[in-house]
Amino acid sequence: MPILVMKFGGTSVATPDRIRRAAKRVGVEVAKGYDVIVIVSAMAGKTNELVGLVDDISPLYDAREYDAVVSSGENVTAGLMALTLQEMEVPARSWQGWQVPLQTSSAHSAARIEDIGTENIAAKFAEGMRVAVVAGFQGLSPEGRITTLGRGGSDTTAVAFAAAFEAERCDIYTDVDGVYTTDPRICDRARKLDRIAFEEMLELASLGAKVLQTRSVELAMRYNVKLRVLSSFEEQSDEAGTLVCAEEEIMESNVVNGIAYSRDEAKMTLISVADRPGIAAAIFGPLSEAGVNVDMIVQNISEEGRTDMTFSCPTNQVARAEKALEAAKAEGQINYHELVADTAVAKVSAVGIGMRSQSGVAAQMFKTLSDEGVNIKVIATSEIKISVLIDRKYMELAVQALHDAFGLDKVA
Repeated sequence: MPILVMKFGGTSVATPDRIRRAAKRVGVEVAKGYDVIVIVSAMAGKTNELVGLVDDISPLYDAREYDAVVSSGENVTAGLMALTLQEMEVPARSWQGWQVPLQTSSAHSAARIEDIGTENIAAKFAEGMRVAVVAGFQGLSPEGRITTLGRGGSDTTAVAFAAAFEAERCDIYTDVDGVYTTDPRICDRARKLDRIAFEEMLELASLGAKVLQTRSVELAMRYNVKLRVLSSFEEQSDEAGTLVCAEEEIMESNVVNGIAYSRDEAKMTLISVADRPGIAAAIFGPLSEAGVNVDMIVQNISEEGRTDMTFSCPTNQVARAEKALEAAKAEGQINYHELVADTAVAKVSAVGIGMRSQSGVAAQMFKTLSDEGVNIKVIATSEIKISVLIDRKYMELAVQALHDAFGLDKVA
């Protein structure tokens, strides 16, 4: 039988009633003739509760035991979902990561999937099981210990299973009914997209859109897994939600397909850095080692052998960046006069595969922001995106203005 992967996030399985509602959706797909692999997250709030317990017991915890504790939330949901399906007379059983097995690296709390064994679940399907309910977010290290994939890892689990089992599709059920042109909470004219290309979704996810985890989109694009984002709280049809697919499967789209934003950004500037070969490596090497996620980078024109270097990073990594750069300066790796951090900025981005073939997008974006009196601090571009750093107080205004300027409330 064809295989379908269905993933239910924490809000979709937050209570026994919601688990029953999700199980009914699974039952519908079984009735259509699918064998179904259901990937479940922990019930809403449960992972945070477990993380809190670990922090309370052992602030400097052993990461192996941390994974053993925080992965347990998914085990509970998987068991409850399997029981619910059995009550509906649907042949189902629960699977933990080690039972599949889902093999990962040894990087506890941030493991990467290395292999998914298909034999055990395939054998049970052959025996008459119709639904395998798999605990998301967790796997098995080479040392035989439970690992977790990082927050949001159940999305990645679902896509990986869809790739391993060559599933027809991977449906991601969440608390939103699809991917929108921007955040509907900021712009009431935001429109749900019927389809979006992998590359666009990857950019939107990395730039602040929280519908899908970035790693899951990367995996889907690599293995060409069709993703459908759906609401678990609304009636479904075959055309419901948003399909994330290859660019070739989209007939026509807007030049810009989405406006993303990231509220918690910081702009950091090293003033008067000695300009010499290898200076960029001397700056960004220590930042990388300190785990600072650097995004936009701008180097000013050099004058008299010195230059300014600006980069952006999340606001919660500013202290870590400052410590790493001060240590590098003390050790003589870099020489700068001052480090200035601006923690009141936001990143706003326009994304669209149509940018490859149409000019003038940057000019229109900059003019729109200028007309609204929004000053641009930093600019970064790629083939299908333009990002700017602006004062955070203008973020919502910028999102709304750009959404209108590019006509995203209209169907292409």
